[in-house]
Amino acid sequence: MTFDVTIPVLNEELTLADNVGILHHFLQAHFSQAGQWQIVIADNGSTDRTRAIAQELSETYQEVRWVSVPRKGVGLALKTSWLQSQADIVGYMDLDLATDLPHFLAAYAALAEQGYDVVYGSRLHPQSEVINRPLKREIASRVFNYLLKLYLGVGFSDGMCGFKFLRRDRLPALMAGGAQNDGWFFSTELLTVAEWQHLKLFELPVKWTDDVSSSRVEIIPLAKRYLNDMVALKKWQP
Repeated sequence: MTFDVTIPVLNEELTLADNVGILHHFLQAHFSQAGQWQIVIADNGSTDRTRAIAQELSETYQEVRWVSVPRKGVGLALKTSWLQSQADIVGYMDLDLATDLPHFLAAYAALAEQGYDVVYGSRLHPQSEVINRPLKREIASRVFNYLLKLYLGVGFSDGMCGFKFLRRDRLPALMAGGAQNDGWFFSTELLTVAEWQHLKLFELPVKWTDDVSSSRVEIIPLAKRYLNDMVALKKWQP
């Protein structure tokens, strides 16, 4: 099966070239079939050299392309990339490569060989190994995921981990069922609506290393947005 790995970026000139190179090397080593995969850099409003670097990478690597997203928003970046895709599998990873790359092999196998519809990395799985995560972010994540279960009636363990893949043919129904957010909450919506639609989800325990130096997450404003987004999504619940 073919697949696209989307990397949403915003002002990432310092790490973009190196980390895309690392990901490209890994995928090339494990998926050698020509035309089987590509890396999509989704630039959603960068004001530094990110766009120029993305263009250079697309010229350097045949398997890399970039898309320009009209405004900021991780969800918008993913939707823009995925709705243009022709691949069997679409998904995304954070540019910081916090999730160990070998986990991609298990994710691909779950979708291509084991009949799953959606794969999500979970930092809260008992078998996961989480490194360098600040206590306040760990607590915020656990509280948020608890509220998801309580308010939206879902069973997945981690709605916020930046490592998710799905069969592209499931995307239209997921969006029609409520997965429409333009921000970070879109990835949580995907899992929520997938559960509501009784799709087959694969929970993947991960080794995950927090790059504290590059994190731009402001917990309080993000929490307020997430709570508002949860209320909006609740209206879609069957």
